Amino acid sequence: MTTALRRYPVLIALCVAALFMIVPFLIVALNAVKSPAEYAQNGPLSLPEGFHTDGVRDFWERVDFGRKLVNSVLISGSVALLAVVLSVLNAYAIGIGRIKGRTWVLAFFVLANVLPQEALVYPVYYLSKEVGLYDTRLSVIIVFTVIQAAFGTYLLSSVLGQFPREIVEAARIDGATKWQVLWRIVVPVSRPTLGVLLVFFFIWTWNEFLLPLVMLISNDNQTVSVALGVLQGQRLMDATMTNAAALLGLLPALVFFLLFQRTLTRGIAVGAVK
Repeated sequence: MTTALRRYPVLIALCVAALFMIVPFLIVALNAVKSPAEYAQNGPLSLPEGFHTDGVRDFWERVDFGRKLVNSVLISGSVALLAVVLSVLNAYAIGIGRIKGRTWVLAFFVLANVLPQEALVYPVYYLSKEVGLYDTRLSVIIVFTVIQAAFGTYLLSSVLGQFPREIVEAARIDGATKWQVLWRIVVPVSRPTLGVLLVFFFIWTWNEFLLPLVMLISNDNQTVSVALGVLQGQRLMDATMTNAAALLGLLPALVFFLLFQRTLTRGIAVGAVK
């Protein structure tokens, strides 16, 4: 046993970390299929005696979860795609185009990454009111596209800054335009990194709460993360419904992550090899 611990410390650490991540998910899933009486009698750590979907159904009907799910998928998917495209365009100009003031431009994007969202709430609220985009999904898509693209630009600029100049010069000698170099050479080579950014941008946007809470006040435009907040009551809390809500809010992001797990793994592996 001691020899195994010494030979595979990283593997053991990963197993322990996976256990700590899986156990809370299992507890939430088990409590989501309990009845309120069963939860009150046996507690949150007991196994369910039956399969009760009342909590899931009640939460779904109470917050119109189907509409919230569509809103979250639409917003997160749009932000992920638009932020990746914007990041590629910015990073191509900075990393390969070598624009003037490259250092200062990158410093600006770093500043945008460290700026807390609480500082953006009032300016974004005021501007959206002025241009008539308040309480629209488009306003949230625009804001999060800019925020995520700031990180994507900073990351891709470092990657494209190391892009072989010989390949770019050879393509230009063959008559390729700047757009052809970008879409036919740079993007295909950088596809694993772009896949990683796409997954991260989707999950990060899916989990956002503060700005959607402020910007989307109507029930028809709210997201899943905002819908989970309606369960916060002062005098009443249904534990099974709370767990059902947490399970429903987590499953779509988990499914998306599992679907693109190979893309994420390939991108990380390529980055490690480089």
